[in-house]
Amino acid sequence: MKRRDLLSLASVPLLAACATPPVPTPPGEAAPAPAPSASAPVAADPASPPPREWRAAWIATVANIDWPSKPGLSAEAQQAEIKALCDTAVSIGLNALILQVRTSADALYESKLEPWSEYLTGTQGQHPGYDPLAVWLAEARARGLELHAWINPYRARHSTAKSALADSHIGRNHDWVKRYGDQLWMDPGEPAAAEQTLAVARDILSRYAVDGIHIDDYFYPYPIQDPATKQEIDFPDEPSWQRYVSQGGSLSRADWRRYNVNSLVQRLYTLAHEVRPGTRVGISPFGIPKPSARPAGIAGFSQYDKLYADVELWLREGWLDYLAPQLYWPRAQTAQAFEPLLQAWRASNPLGRPIHPGLFTSRIDASDKSWQPDEVLGQIDSIRRLSPGSGHIHFSMAALAQNRRGIADALRAQSYATRP
Repeated sequence: MKRRDLLSLASVPLLAACATPPVPTPPGEAAPAPAPSASAPVAADPASPPPREWRAAWIATVANIDWPSKPGLSAEAQQAEIKALCDTAVSIGLNALILQVRTSADALYESKLEPWSEYLTGTQGQHPGYDPLAVWLAEARARGLELHAWINPYRARHSTAKSALADSHIGRNHDWVKRYGDQLWMDPGEPAAAEQTLAVARDILSRYAVDGIHIDDYFYPYPIQDPATKQEIDFPDEPSWQRYVSQGGSLSRADWRRYNVNSLVQRLYTLAHEVRPGTRVGISPFGIPKPSARPAGIAGFSQYDKLYADVELWLREGWLDYLAPQLYWPRAQTAQAFEPLLQAWRASNPLGRPIHPGLFTSRIDASDKSWQPDEVLGQIDSIRRLSPGSGHIHFSMAALAQNRRGIADALRAQSYATRP
C-alpha cells in the first residue's frame, strides 16, 4: 500500500470479526484446484526454508521509489544503477532482493502480455533498450543474491502514472477494469482478471530463473472516501456480484470477495510449483491480523474486512512458502506493538512456514518524525529472539542505498556483522 498512509490506517477503529468462510465454488464457475490442507501434503512439496537468516529488501519500481531513480534514463544508466544497488546489498550484508516487475498491469521485463512500464522510459509501452529483469537476475546471481519477482495482482493504473495507457494495456479494452478513486483496478470477481494475473506469473516463471514470485498487500483496494459525504466508497463490482447472485450464489458479498482472493492465492501457489519446482511463493500482507486473531490490546485496520484478504486461511492451508507481514510500527506503539504482532502471526502458522516480517526502514528520513536506526536494529533483535533463524525484509532499498542517518553503516557494523 501507500506507505505514507500506514500510520493513519493503523488507527482505523477495530472492525467486527467474521467467521472464516470455506472456499466454495460459486455456481457457474470452474472449481479451483483441490485445496491443500493442514493434514495432507500439497501436490508439489513447498520449497525448503532458507538455510540461513533471510536478509532481504524490496526494490520498488512504482513511482520510481527505488529504481530506476527516475524515468527516461538511458539503458546504460539504468544498468549502472542495478549494479550499484546489488553492490550495496552485498556490502551491507543482505542475501536477497525482491524486485517489483509488475506495478499496474505493466512489465519491467520482456512481455507479450502487458506493456512496458512507464517508470522505465516515461512512456508506457516504450521499449527501454534491454531486458531489465534479465540484467537484475544476472547481477544478483553474480553476487550470490536471491532475486524474487514481485507482482501486483490487481492494480491496473497507479495514481502517480503520467503517460497514456499503451494500446495493449488491459485498461483500454476490458470492462472488468474499473476506476476506483484515482486508480484503475481489475475486478477480482471477474474470472478474466485472475486469468490475466496467473498468465503473467506463468510467463515470468517459465522464462526467468527467479527464486520466487511475490505479491504484496493490494488485493481489493484500500477503501477511499467520497470527498463530499466523507462516506466510504464501495468497490464498483456490481456486475460481477449480480452475475454470481443470478447463478445461485449464496455467499455474502464480503465472503464472495474473500473467495475471489482466496482462489487466486491458491491457484498462484499451485501454478508456481508446477511451472518452476523449488520456487518460493511469498506474500506480504498488511501487518495486523484479522480481529478474531489479534492479541489483547492490538487494534487497527482490518484487511480481512476491507481488503478481503484471509491471510490466516492461507497460512493454515499452506498456500504460500513464506509470509512477510508488514510490521511497520515502532516497538513502543502499543496498539500496533511489534513483538505481539510478530507472535500473533507465528501463532497462526500451524504448518511452520517461514515468517519474514517487513520492516519500515524507509521511515528513517530527514524529517522531525524520522525513526532512528536503533529502532530497526531493535526490531531485528526482536525477530531473532522470538523467531530465531527466520529473517526480515526492509522497505525499501532506497533507505539503505542512501544510508539514511547511518542505517546501512549500523547494519553492517552491528546486526549484520556476522554473515548468515
